[in-house]
Amino acid sequence: MEDTHIIELYWQRNEMAIKESKTKYGAYCGTIAGNILHSAEDTEECVNDTWLHAWNSIPPEKPCRLSVFLGRITRNLAIDRYRRNKSQKHGGGQAALCIDELSECIGENSPVEDRAALNELLNIFLSSLPEKNRNIFLLRYWYFIPVRDIARRCGMTEGAVKMILQRVRSKLKEYLEKEGVGI
Repeated sequence: MEDTHIIELYWQRNEMAIKESKTKYGAYCGTIAGNILHSAEDTEECVNDTWLHAWNSIPPEKPCRLSVFLGRITRNLAIDRYRRNKSQKHGGGQAALCIDELSECIGENSPVEDRAALNELLNIFLSSLPEKNRNIFLLRYWYFIPVRDIARRCGMTEGAVKMILQRVRSKLKEYLEKEGVGI
């Protein structure tokens, strides 16, 4: 089913919207949550919560790309669950590594208004990167994919992927400092 039709079902408050979303994007959202949480139970619960959040968000929202909209909801829910688990001495995996790697560039505890500006600056920065570097950065820090899997996917060595990530983080830090964003 086309995304526009699924979105229209949400607007009509037709429960088929959830069924169609789950059919079309369940595996995609499960992969996102699984890369962050590394727990089948938490992943399943997070993906189910995605459908509820989508139901409560559409309307008033009318996403241009349903996959990105649902992926963002899933990612945010998974990160929240990860943080909750970590604070309870659970968790681990790629999320902790990725958050630690990026904290040197963007910090961890910025106010909401700073995060909105940071989001804008990050989008500008990412659009300035060569496509290969941008894709590697997103695979690592958006999807929390392990370096070895990125290397396999891109036909590179792990060392080359790590070097690209380090250079992009360094450039990001310089760019944010130039734009007046402190850590």
